[in-house]
Amino acid sequence: MIIPRLSPHAYSSSCWLFFIYHYFDSIRCSLFSFLEFKIKKSLYFVLQMGFVDLFSAASMPVLKVLIVTALGSFLALDSVDILGQSTRKQVNDIVFFVFTPSLVGSNLAKTITFESIISMWFMPVNILLTYIIGSALGWVLLIITKPPQHLKGLILGSCAAGNLGSLPLIIIPAVCKEKGSPFGDPNVCHEYGMAYASLSMAIGAIFLWTYVYNLVRIFSVNSQDSGNNVEASVVSGTMGNHLTESLLPSPSSTINMNGKWKVTSQIMKQHLGNFSRRVNLKAVFAPSTIGAIVGFIIGTITPLRRLLIGTTAPLRVIQDSASLVGDASIPTMTLIVGGNLLRGLKRSGVSSSLIIGIVVVRLILLPCFGILIVKGAVYSSLVHVDPLYLFVLLLQYALPPAMNIGTITQLFGAGETECSVIMLWAYGLASFSLTFWSMFFMWLVA
Repeated sequence: MIIPRLSPHAYSSSCWLFFIYHYFDSIRCSLFSFLEFKIKKSLYFVLQMGFVDLFSAASMPVLKVLIVTALGSFLALDSVDILGQSTRKQVNDIVFFVFTPSLVGSNLAKTITFESIISMWFMPVNILLTYIIGSALGWVLLIITKPPQHLKGLILGSCAAGNLGSLPLIIIPAVCKEKGSPFGDPNVCHEYGMAYASLSMAIGAIFLWTYVYNLVRIFSVNSQDSGNNVEASVVSGTMGNHLTESLLPSPSSTINMNGKWKVTSQIMKQHLGNFSRRVNLKAVFAPSTIGAIVGFIIGTITPLRRLLIGTTAPLRVIQDSASLVGDASIPTMTLIVGGNLLRGLKRSGVSSSLIIGIVVVRLILLPCFGILIVKGAVYSSLVHVDPLYLFVLLLQYALPPAMNIGTITQLFGAGETECSVIMLWAYGLASFSLTFWSMFFMWLVA
């Protein structure tokens, strides 16, 4: 028998092929072992905690919101006429100027300290990433669907801003009380969970009223301006020669430097005026933003905290009054959304493709991005490995659109009926998506 002799080059190639085969085979075996371990662990966790209890903890908060929304729709009926259009507008102003700032400020003052801000530094970055990714996906949705001009701000805001206020304040305490929760002692979980939820609510309010507020306002103003384009073109055509003569100096005045500076200053003032009309800088310091700043100051400055916070504080009546007023914010906002929903069911200019797109962005795509970002932060040691803290970070990506968007559209009268229909579908489907994502996030951080 003759054994063929391999050349050195062929022998080296066969060794490399043998090595590569066994390397990938070992990876395959390790991957299957890891998946088997994770599946067994997840099944054990779900069976230990109880599927019914977990489903109840995740779905009850959303069902409460839907019930109060239905009550708002009932009160807005023509036969009842308790929550009519003019009433909703007036109540909306109270929510904007009184209820929401009290809610944000009182919760922050109670639960936020300087040490907790340092330990939770990644949360503002995480919320900012939800807005950036949601806005990017919203722009893609605008390119695909090409909605009317006055709805663009509403669509971008719905994709970017999640309900970081009411839902975490309801979901997190409910999850902490459930038997078999992976977050340890219920009392400790409730204390830290309220701190996480309050900080999330405050930062979300700042982003909402500085970004989404101006976004809706700019697009609503642009849509109103576009209706006057014909009139503006006529005026520009009749006055074109006069403007040219006033802005362009004649040859005899070219040597006059004062005239040139005068023309330049007029042009600069015109551009600055256009910019100030498009971006309302005063809206950056909306009442909710001011309430968040006041809450941060009281919570982080020890003398003020001792003066206002606690059962023995001399001025605790101020904090108690602010909490009492702020507690009315969430149900009132929900009732207003329900009242607007009635108009949306009668006459809605939003297409089904837009609703599907917003639901896919907020309830499917953003949670997937959130898992990658939070897991990457844990892998890079940017956040401390606290299951409850990680759960809150992940939950921020899976929430339906913020209810305050309905308040903003009501303030500008642009897209409130469409906003109500979007909220109806988003919160109706969120009762299922939040249940799934909550179970998956608990398994992920357990």
